[in-house]
Amino acid sequence: MSTLDEEERREYYRIDDRIALEIRALTDSEARDTELLQDDSPLFNLLSELHLSEFESQHLLRQISETDRALAAFLKAQNKRIDLLSQLVAQTLTSRIGEPQPVTLSEGGVTFTQDKPLLPDTPLSIKMALMPQALGLLLRARVVHCYDIDGRFEIGTEFVSLADAQRQLLARYILQKQQLERRLAREQEELPVP
Repeated sequence: MSTLDEEERREYYRIDDRIALEIRALTDSEARDTELLQDDSPLFNLLSELHLSEFESQHLLRQISETDRALAAFLKAQNKRIDLLSQLVAQTLTSRIGEPQPVTLSEGGVTFTQDKPLLPDTPLSIKMALMPQALGLLLRARVVHCYDIDGRFEIGTEFVSLADAQRQLLARYILQKQQLERRLAREQEELPVP
């Protein structure tokens, strides 16, 4: 694969977005711990667990749909109710985490700006709330680069020890955002010029 192909492929999986983000440098002992990070906020942990369990049960819902359409319709309605509640929880958490900020997000990491620099290889805890799906993720990362841009610092990170379900949730979120952007771009192209 040529370098150009790799660059295009990498760009395809990255999106520019606005997400609520909380960054914390990990201590040495936290960085060595291989367990999934837990947040001190029960609401945030609940939001994360809701999405992981929903993701893990999707294949079961598809199987049920094949044999019992009424039960599948009922379960989908219950999922919708849970999604609405999780959106409410996410809106509450967003005010605690912080206002959404511009980022570049991929399955491999997130790039953001902040006032303070971080050294390369610094281990981080990254708490993010992805809207409107109300997806709450608490991920480990390490700093890949830190550039001074007009007194603010662009921090590029790489996710570390991502669980498969977390990676798939990120991939699904990114794919949905890309589809939405393409649909909006097509609609803009189709608008008549006044």
